[in-house]
Amino acid sequence: MPYLYAMPETKLPVAFESQMLELLGKAEFEQFRKAINNTSRTSIRVNPSKTFSLSWPSTPIAWSKTGFFLEERPAFTLDPSIHAGAYYVQEASSMFIEHILHSLHIPKGIYLDLAAAPGGKSTLLSSYLGDEGMLIANEVIQPRAQILKENIIKWGLGNAVVTNNDPEHFGPLEGFFDLVLVDAPCSGEGMFRKDAQAREEWSLDNVQLCSARQKRIMDQAGALVKADGYLVYSTCTFNEQENEDMIRFLTEEFSYEPVRIPLDAGWNIRETSVDSDGKTFYGYRFFPHLVEGEGFFITVLKRSAEAYIQEPKRVKDFKHPYLKEIWNRESSVLDEELGFDGSGKYYTLNDSYFRISIDWNLHFQKISQHMSLKYFGVELGKKQKNDWIPSHEWAVSVLPKNNFPTHELSEAEAVEFLRKNDLVTDNFSTGWVLMTYKNLPLGWIKNLGNRVNNYYPKEWRIRM
Repeated sequence: MPYLYAMPETKLPVAFESQMLELLGKAEFEQFRKAINNTSRTSIRVNPSKTFSLSWPSTPIAWSKTGFFLEERPAFTLDPSIHAGAYYVQEASSMFIEHILHSLHIPKGIYLDLAAAPGGKSTLLSSYLGDEGMLIANEVIQPRAQILKENIIKWGLGNAVVTNNDPEHFGPLEGFFDLVLVDAPCSGEGMFRKDAQAREEWSLDNVQLCSARQKRIMDQAGALVKADGYLVYSTCTFNEQENEDMIRFLTEEFSYEPVRIPLDAGWNIRETSVDSDGKTFYGYRFFPHLVEGEGFFITVLKRSAEAYIQEPKRVKDFKHPYLKEIWNRESSVLDEELGFDGSGKYYTLNDSYFRISIDWNLHFQKISQHMSLKYFGVELGKKQKNDWIPSHEWAVSVLPKNNFPTHELSEAEAVEFLRKNDLVTDNFSTGWVLMTYKNLPLGWIKNLGNRVNNYYPKEWRIRM
């Protein structure tokens, strides 16, 4: 760990020390105490659907095919590639979900990330699904849902629906999902190394409060997984009350089968077991003195084969207060006009066109009837007569943009574009032009001849 150094030590809560002593023993607790007073390593996960060459000194993360530790922390805000969705800054322990998906060969389909903001785990699920599934990325807190939406848009795969709902609102979707991920709100003990304030705010009362909140969430989430589907539960905390006890709660309330994740002994991830309902269930704990990552706990359960399965039914006449469905003939015209391959389904919302995968259209319609939609698929833009006003969302998506000229920017020019400053050049084509950096789309300008308008979203601009 080349750039770890000791931080000024902040006193740990006495009750937390007692809890960790019981969990680890005295000798190992001293190793733990030392580790959480060191800085943590910066890590990123690369978007495999976008062209990106990692130029910083780095080392691979053992349990992730797309994750890397960086030797130093760059000024991410000033790197145009992150604004293009080429990578996501994510804590290494959380990337273990990628290993779970691939090692268990979890079937692709309709997934739900129930507490998704800011979007690290959602973008990971989106990449795993690709064009073989659809992700519902939900966040109950409105401002955090906006951050989630922005990160989903930048990731650009067009296979996600962003919703802003309480877990209770998902009641009509019992047995609907092939996988449900709940990265539960928790007491945050695993963040003590990164966040000194988390130490100050910790208390046993807060642990109990978080546990009660988690049970309320999981009492809803446990029913959402269809037969033979998977439930993934995680926290960034160490205590048993929010981890092993939640496995007991789930398996007493719902019919689930144990899942054991294959591990490399060199990863130093601690496997824990829980006996419940006559079976042995497994959890996995990440300690900062053992792994290069923050504190983390995760468990995977498989829904019993006898559980309920809800498949969406075809609606003869789809009706929605805001969405308008585009029918086949007009869809074919749009495909030809935009250079798409015919695998999409189109909707309009506030006169703007959106595209989702036609394979998951019935699932989307079912979701739209019950959820508060913040975003879905890819927003393409608006059409005025025969001219398109393309959206920024289309620009940063992986969908083709063959009908528009492109202009490659230098790093300095790209940063100025992302600051929404005027670009001084005589080399732009007339009309809409897609700005790129290292062949990564960044957004649009419109060259009117006498001036150039920068259409980068004002709320996303670099203020640094």
